[in-house]
Formats: sequence, C-alpha cells, structure tokens
Amino acid sequence: MIRRDVLIGAGAVLLAGGAGAYGWRSAVGAMADYDRYIADTRRPLSADADSIDLVRYATLAANGHNTQPWRFRVTDSGIAIRADHSRATPAVDPDDHHLFVSLGCATENLALAATAAGLPGEAEVNAEGGIEFRWATGRSLQDPLFAAIPHRQSTRAAYDGQPVSAAIIEGLRNAAEIPGVRLVIVTERGPLDRLRDLVIAGNEQQMGDPAFIAELKYWLRFNPRAAMESGDGLFSASSGNPLLPGFLGGAAFDAFFTAAAENDKYARHLDSSAGIAVFLGESEDRQHWVAVGRACQRFALAATRAGLKTAFINQPVEVEALRSQLSSLIGEPGLRPDIMMRFGHGADLPYSPRRPVAAVLDQA
Repeated sequence: MIRRDVLIGAGAVLLAGGAGAYGWRSAVGAMADYDRYIADTRRPLSADADSIDLVRYATLAANGHNTQPWRFRVTDSGIAIRADHSRATPAVDPDDHHLFVSLGCATENLALAATAAGLPGEAEVNAEGGIEFRWATGRSLQDPLFAAIPHRQSTRAAYDGQPVSAAIIEGLRNAAEIPGVRLVIVTERGPLDRLRDLVIAGNEQQMGDPAFIAELKYWLRFNPRAAMESGDGLFSASSGNPLLPGFLGGAAFDAFFTAAAENDKYARHLDSSAGIAVFLGESEDRQHWVAVGRACQRFALAATRAGLKTAFINQPVEVEALRSQLSSLIGEPGLRPDIMMRFGHGADLPYSPRRPVAAVLDQA
C-alpha cells in the first residue's frame, strides 16, 4: 500500500531540523514498548483465572476493523455480551452484520476460556443479538483450540503459496462446525481465481466511496504510540507497513491509497493463499450472524493451531451487488455469504492492539 523508501525518506526530512531521531521516536513510539504492551494483553490465563481474565481472553477475538464493538457485564450467573454501537462502522457495515459476527467471535473465545478455567457455561442469543453466557454445572474439558487464542491474528500480508494438506483442511472444517452455519472451503486454483476477481471487483466499488475511505482512515493507527494510546484500530505494522507519525501517515494514506494499488495488493495476497473459506448463516438475522462469528473464530483458532495464517477478505460480502455472485460461485445460491477468509502459510507480524478490560466492562 505504501512505498517504504519514499515515506521514510520524507519523514526524515520533515522531522529533521533539530528533532532528529528523538523527534521521530517521540512521534511514533518504540516497538519494544509495544511488544511489552502486547505481551501483557495476551498473557496466558493463570490457574486462578477469574471473570475479568475471561473477558480479557474474549477481547482477543477477531472483529471488524479492530473496533472491538463489545461491552461485557459480569454477574453472579455469568457474563453478558452486548453490542457497542458507538464502535459501529456504518459505511462498510450498514446493517451491523460484521458487528454481530464480531460478538460471536468474542463469545467463542469466552466459552473456550471459561471451560479451560473450570467455569464452563452455555451461551444464549436473543433475537436482538444480545448474548448471555451462563455458568453451567459439569466437568471441565479443555478444548485444544483454547491454547491458540493468544496467538491468533489476522495476518494481512502475502503467504508462501504452498498448499495445505487434506487432513488439515478436514480439521479446519470439523473445528468450525456450528449449528445453523454452512462452510465452503475452496482450494482449487480456478475457483480461487474467480473469487479473487470478485474481491477486486468489490474493492473497486468500495474505493469509489468517499465514506468508506474516510471510515477506514479513521481506524488506521500509523505507529505504536497511537496503537497503544487507542488500544484499537488497524496498526500499520500488523500489515507490514512502515511506522510513521500520525500527520505523515495520514498524508501518505491520501497520496498512495489508490484502487490500483489495493487491487494489486489483494491479487498478490489471494494468489499466495492456499485457500479461501466462506461462511454462510442459514438465516439472515443477528442470531445466525453471532453463530457465524463463533464458527469463523473456531476456524481461525484451528488454523493457528495448525501453523497457518488467516485474514478476512470480505469485499464480496460487504458489496451487496456481489453477494449473489459469491453464493452462486460456491454452490450456495439463495444464502447470504457472511464471512470470507483466506488462509495459508505466512510469516509472523506484530499483533493488533487491544483495549484494557476496564474499558469494555459495564457495572453489574
């Protein structure tokens, strides 16, 4: 997306004139500090984990634009999860579909963590998409996916192009089995190319929408200082982009974020991926969107456990005119596709930030 050599050179010029390296570090912060911050947010659950620890693990879930659109309330009977509509993304997600999928992802993390901590429960979802995770009696059995929670991330970079074995694919499919959700996994090159073309077509439409561009820019964090201060958003280093002061990052975004550049990027990313997973709810409502979130979170955790990377490529889901083409292409005509995710082998990148638990808790 951004030419590293040009921008770093420009930043050096702008921050020269007395500021030098100190000015640059003051503007962007230090990755060493960011690494310590991430280590704290993703520290393992202790043997005596309480409800607050479980909420922290829930917040490590995947979510749209890393807005973390959730609120938690701890009660004697369990933990309630509600939508935080102040963190909605109306340009890309006008019906809050991604928001409720994000709540489903958090619900799955919570269920896995609670069971591992000896506090198993059951999640109930009402028609408005409110989630009640209630403590239940029964023996605690740790799901193998639990250990992957602090290591899962959306890796928005090129992968190595190598295929994934049929046995791993089957393991991913089995892990993501959730009632009311269908999963289609595509690994053959011909269909993958057609899916790539849909992603690029969707990107073209979104890049022509000023509201989409403004919303995306709002959630970008161009350096570790900004990422730690906000605890949310799309951290540039997590996509392999350079660290820049906020004012320079914004200017670089305006100058270099073009449809052509993004199309090239998505083509590279998809051509390097081993496959694509598409999740579809059997009904188009909030309860099924939450279920889709639980399924795609389990898929991502299983992929992490198998040494794979994942990333969302939701343009054909987000652009309404392309949804029917996508569902027909994958053999599910008549159903709304809810989530599209690519997977493959790739390098590690810095993790995305997370807000402190106190920022997402409501008083009981």
